[in-house]
Amino acid sequence: MKDIVPPAGSAAPPLSSTREHVSAANGELNLLQQFAGAFLRDVNLGVIVLDTRFCLVDVSDMACQVLGWEQEQVLNCRMSELFGELPTEHHLVQRSLLEGVVVRNHAVPWSNGSRRYDLLLDSNVLRDTEGAIVGAYVIFKDVSNLRSLEEQVQRSDRLAMIGQIAAGTAHEIRNPLTSIKGFLQMFKKTLNDKGMSKEVHHTEIMLTEINRINELVSEFLLLSKPKNVTIERLDLYQVMNDIMPIIRNEAVLHGVQVRYEATEVMPYVVADRELLKQVFINIAKNGIEAMVGGGTLSVTVKLDQVGRWVLIEIHDTGPGIPAFLIDKIFDPFFTTKQNGTGLGLSVCQRIIHDLCGTIRVSSKGFGTTFTVAVPYQDN
Repeated sequence: MKDIVPPAGSAAPPLSSTREHVSAANGELNLLQQFAGAFLRDVNLGVIVLDTRFCLVDVSDMACQVLGWEQEQVLNCRMSELFGELPTEHHLVQRSLLEGVVVRNHAVPWSNGSRRYDLLLDSNVLRDTEGAIVGAYVIFKDVSNLRSLEEQVQRSDRLAMIGQIAAGTAHEIRNPLTSIKGFLQMFKKTLNDKGMSKEVHHTEIMLTEINRINELVSEFLLLSKPKNVTIERLDLYQVMNDIMPIIRNEAVLHGVQVRYEATEVMPYVVADRELLKQVFINIAKNGIEAMVGGGTLSVTVKLDQVGRWVLIEIHDTGPGIPAFLIDKIFDPFFTTKQNGTGLGLSVCQRIIHDLCGTIRVSSKGFGTTFTVAVPYQDN
């Protein structure tokens, strides 16, 4: 057997050098594979990888959480099947992605049935060394907290402006109203003595409207920094027990059943007792009034020991809040009630935010849940 001689002017690379090169290449590949696995598992991003058949190749844990998927059950499934009966135009991932459509910083609202998210989405295709499309990817980030914070700042600015106006004009409004109300009450008595029932009825209507104006002024004042607030350590279990009879009585008037669940031992919260009661009664009353023809109002109190919150969930079985209205319900003067002022939930949000807490709302189309989170202290 003849020896193989390399061409003139060239030298065969040492065998050891070749092995080192292959080993280094394999090492880089293994490192990239390990990084890709760790990235999909640990990163706080939603990552979806598709092939040219529009099938799911890989998905991150965070994406599964947001989309409500189980990773083992969705891999290799067609994306059009994973979104169920949802109209195609509302799918988070569109087939046009495989045609080279690039998306950058696209804001998308999404709900997986139990929670609503605000997502910021990017997507692009994957190409081989020859430039052919071999797949695509979608990356999204949950910016719900940032969106919520931005909305809270905007609402706080509006509430502060309204509160300043209210504080400056409340007394100027109430003083003449008090005089008008006093004279009307006197006229009512005189008209009643003379048997002028029609005029008495008209007087009662005017008195009712004056009372409504007074209530509106009172709500205005609560939008500003409330005065005479007594901040103290409260036993939330006792606070809830104090207001449940009020909620049950209101429910009876509307043919609604009430379910209440809470542990007897709860940590203390720092708040004003009466303002906290006002928040829970107001939200519960809204839920009761939403259930025309009866239903069930569920009030649940539980602990989130990780975030150190007391969570008060108030759920009704009413028709729910349409998606296009749910972002507006905390706006001042926004209301769907015929005689509502649109200030009740704004006041509730202001009270809870002053306690460094939060109010969230979710609606699935067949019920609404308000979740009030209040920070707690160790007993």
